[in-house]
Amino acid sequence: MKHFVVIANAYKDRNFALTNKIVAYIEQKGGTAKGLMSNVEAISDNEFELEDIPQDTQCILVLGGDGTLIRAATRVETLEIPLMGVNLGTLGYLCEVEEATVFDAIDSLMADKYMTEDRIMLTGHKRGSETSRVALNDIVIHRKGNLQILSLNVYVNGEFLNNYHADGIIVATPTGSTGYSMSAGGPIVDPKGDMILLTPNNAHNLTSKSIVLSGDDEIEIEILSRREQNDELACVSYDGDTTAELAVGDRFVISKAANHTKICKLHKRSFLEILRKKMGNYS
Repeated sequence: MKHFVVIANAYKDRNFALTNKIVAYIEQKGGTAKGLMSNVEAISDNEFELEDIPQDTQCILVLGGDGTLIRAATRVETLEIPLMGVNLGTLGYLCEVEEATVFDAIDSLMADKYMTEDRIMLTGHKRGSETSRVALNDIVIHRKGNLQILSLNVYVNGEFLNNYHADGIIVATPTGSTGYSMSAGGPIVDPKGDMILLTPNNAHNLTSKSIVLSGDDEIEIEILSRREQNDELACVSYDGDTTAELAVGDRFVISKAANHTKICKLHKRSFLEILRKKMGNYS
């Protein structure tokens, strides 16, 4: 491959110092590269748009951390361009490359010495609405306002599964199994898997466990009332970004998205090897 886009988190690549070095390096080796800005609330007017990505782009290098890569993946999901994360943060499961090895990684990419992994994504929408969004890690239904639990009915493919009294429900992809879902007691699964993880968050009983569903299943979550006022409110977050509000009686539908995220890989390291290395940073 020869044609690249570099998407940088401006907080982690100050003054785009590394971005500019990468662009110059690729051009020096006969390729093309374009630097774009990602995800800074204070300067969000400069956030990149799909139209900024040239049509001949073969790979997107994302400088920052897992969060920056996830945001970039959901913004460019319709393009299905492979992404490679360059970790400028602390702990990263998605970012294989570190700053110190980024130029060796570019050499490998330009020599076509790489593999790609397909990662499923989720799409969600409120029943009756045509507005939907995608998530690479998870879609979370969680309480809003006062510290009160939610009553949630969960249906799978139209069949009633369970009623949960909990702070919320986490619906995660295999990629997201090492994120919020793991913190709530969910299982860690191979990120290349085709499955959906359903994990209640702080459930108020002793029998609520995570459930692993098929990637082809459709999950529907209904907001019930626990008070006579019927005034409970919930929020929907896509990869940690809260974008919608739900009220009693609303139903929210989650399923596998039509597109996948493609992650470039340079080494044939097993998921267990990466997991062992990353988890060691916590000890």
